[in-house]
Amino acid sequence: MKFGAVPVEAALDAVLAHSLVAGKRIPKGTVLQEMHLQALVNAGFETVVVAQLDHGDVPEDVAAAKLAEAMLVGVEGVRATGAGAGRVNLYAEGCGVIRINAEIVQQINSIDPMITVATVPDFHRVDSDGMVATIKIIAYAVPSSALAEAKKIARGAVSLRPPVFETATLIETTIGDVPSDKGRRAMAGRVERMGMMLSDRVLVPHQEEPLAQAIRSAPGDMIFVLTASATSDPLDVAPQALRDAGGQVERFGMPVDPGNLLFLGGIDGKPVIGLPGCARSPALNGADWVLERVICGIEVSHNDIAALGVGGLLKEIPIRPMPREKGI
Repeated sequence: MKFGAVPVEAALDAVLAHSLVAGKRIPKGTVLQEMHLQALVNAGFETVVVAQLDHGDVPEDVAAAKLAEAMLVGVEGVRATGAGAGRVNLYAEGCGVIRINAEIVQQINSIDPMITVATVPDFHRVDSDGMVATIKIIAYAVPSSALAEAKKIARGAVSLRPPVFETATLIETTIGDVPSDKGRRAMAGRVERMGMMLSDRVLVPHQEEPLAQAIRSAPGDMIFVLTASATSDPLDVAPQALRDAGGQVERFGMPVDPGNLLFLGGIDGKPVIGLPGCARSPALNGADWVLERVICGIEVSHNDIAALGVGGLLKEIPIRPMPREKGI
């Protein structure tokens, strides 16, 4: 592609680099035709800055659309917009968790600086019509060889994992008075945005035996446990109740703050998540990252949780207990 100023009469079929007013506005990106050239001459223009495509160059809109098409081969639940100004956006067709193959995206972005793909983070929760990625051809065209190389490796760069469960049971433990429904409302919001529903409210004393019974009889496809007193040890009431019910605890504690005091386990094929107290708030916390993956059928291992520490400091809390730096 050649870029620069040329005589107006030599600009036929070239791409206008900057918007001009010649009787009326000619927008940037216009492929100049005879009527445009005549208008420019009549307006007193002698030269015009344009991009002239070489043999084998692919126009920006065509290139963006072809790369988007290659990225979505075999992908369900993600759609592409039409191309405009060298850009195509990808959107989720339903709620779920977006998976990004960072290696593929980096390889595409390394082929030619004019070919770019920007995405949401891996494991990003998305709503229906949520934006997933944008493909932007920065220049007015790219060499067909570069586009072919990008298309060859593009498959699998993005995908959507939709929810696999329909219902969840939230078990709340009590010490004394019945707690407010603040925690339930926050959790209902979390599951409803993933297309799920909470079963009827379950309240039990903060003791291992009644909690174990509630876990065994929970009707939901997955189980949440929100305790009146924070779980502070792998042998504390809630994780031990899960074991007593016949389930297993796979991980207690996570390197995400807020959200440290989460535990993850299962019983009879149902995932069980012991929620930290911060789950009573609708604000983002570590439990969101775990339950969103679990809801979408993504296995969450000990190592997966360990890896959440980088980027896991979500919010500084002014009332956080000591130690704190002097003067803070």
